[in-house]
Amino acid sequence: MGIQKKYLPLIISVAIATGVFVGSKLNFQDSNEKIFATNSKKDKLNRLIDYIDYEYVDKVNTDSIVDVTVNGILENLDPHSVYIPVDDYEKNADDMRGNFIGIGISFYPYRDSIAVIRAIEGGPAEKAGIKGGDRILYADGRKLFGPDVHRDSISAFLKGEINSKVNLKVYRPSEDKMIDIRLKRKNVPLVSVDASYKLTEDIGYIKVNRFSETTYGEFRDALDELVDSGIKSLVLDLRNNPGGYIYAAEKLVDEFLEKDKLIVITRNKSGEESKSYATGKGSFEKGHIYVLINENSASASEIVAGALQDNDKGTIIGRRSFGKGLVQREMALGDGSAVRLTIARYYTPTGRSIQKPYGNGNGEYYSDYEKRYKNGELEDPENIRVADSLRYVTPKGKVVYGGGGIIPDVFVPKDTSVENETLEYVSRSSFMSFFIFEYLENNRSFFNGMTFKQFARNYEIPESLKEEFISYSRFEEAQIDLSSYKEQLGVALKANIAQQLFGPNAFEFFINDGDPMLQKVIEIETGSDSD
Repeated sequence: MGIQKKYLPLIISVAIATGVFVGSKLNFQDSNEKIFATNSKKDKLNRLIDYIDYEYVDKVNTDSIVDVTVNGILENLDPHSVYIPVDDYEKNADDMRGNFIGIGISFYPYRDSIAVIRAIEGGPAEKAGIKGGDRILYADGRKLFGPDVHRDSISAFLKGEINSKVNLKVYRPSEDKMIDIRLKRKNVPLVSVDASYKLTEDIGYIKVNRFSETTYGEFRDALDELVDSGIKSLVLDLRNNPGGYIYAAEKLVDEFLEKDKLIVITRNKSGEESKSYATGKGSFEKGHIYVLINENSASASEIVAGALQDNDKGTIIGRRSFGKGLVQREMALGDGSAVRLTIARYYTPTGRSIQKPYGNGNGEYYSDYEKRYKNGELEDPENIRVADSLRYVTPKGKVVYGGGGIIPDVFVPKDTSVENETLEYVSRSSFMSFFIFEYLENNRSFFNGMTFKQFARNYEIPESLKEEFISYSRFEEAQIDLSSYKEQLGVALKANIAQQLFGPNAFEFFINDGDPMLQKVIEIETGSDSD
């Protein structure tokens, strides 16, 4: 794995680019007559495709030509107007609905078979008794193992219509036996709240990974439980959250703002404005809120951070956010594909746009992380470039800036060493997850019957496992020395084991151990009780 320091910013830039998206349900409407009126430009495109279809010397897949054409048109608009092909549409729809219909497992295609990582909590598979390490060999008599079985076809066999039944034949290696299981496919949640637990007796923590249709309900359930447990402050972790539905962000931020406080302004090409205000029904209006953001927090995440910051509510901690102030709406193209088209801009309550410039093309737009890396902004807030013409003032006199992301109230630098960035990336990657899966394959019996509390209190990562991972990942060949990061490596390995045994909440519980931003929150809390 030859990761070199000069390529690391590019890798991170690509990761950011693939993550950023947003949908909306705003109601800026044009009449069908206006939108779909016939004109010579549309006729020209249609005629060209017909000529290629009927007259071109070779056979051509005109569907692919149309896809390329649509992508080319959208790329010339802005970085966030995108085409969703038919093959990708269902997965995109599942992500934003926050659920899918299936049996509810996470799995690896492992040695030509389906190896269950874990059954999703509350899903049909968990209720039927499917466990981590099980192999699903047949579904309704269809063979699901062998070299010719691909991940996409496996998913197609396991998904289906709501309440449809499927007969599974499962092999359990730990007991060396075959099990016949019959279950009904149900709605399986794709959770957007990764974690919810108490950092201290008085501080709660909630991590939101995106803003989907189910996010607010998940968040409210988590918040209610923490409030009932007696928390006085809350950490809302929006790091690496690429956005999602605006209305989900509005409902979430309403939990913290008093009645009639402005949340966000949206404005379309005609200058029509829509303003969203808090209702006053929030359950945490009196508590202190800390919002964690970083360079990958975008769109709806920035709406939440901007609304709180501009209303002088709580404390924004971290590093300057991504800088996406455009609103998209998904529009069907009639063949199962769709476009997510930019229809408006949004502005924070003080009137600032946090959209960074995109006039020089998508390449430069998405290389912004690399620029921040090189100019030292990730390590020192003095290197953040602001324009005085984009200076705004909150009701209590705090100076804030537009033009490229939310600048936090409290800056926390990033360790930009290649070793730390590599470990940070790998900790949440399938690379380490797969390594841990193989480790559990050989050691699963050791953890049988172990509760989360017992695991947290008693289990320590052996030094031999750390050394084995370093060897497995071949960092030595890339001349990356992780010897000074052994403690962090141990945390990451324990977090990944916890995730496969106990779920995402357990992962975040461990991976946050020693987190600089959370340490800053605790430092602020213990140093001052003022709002």
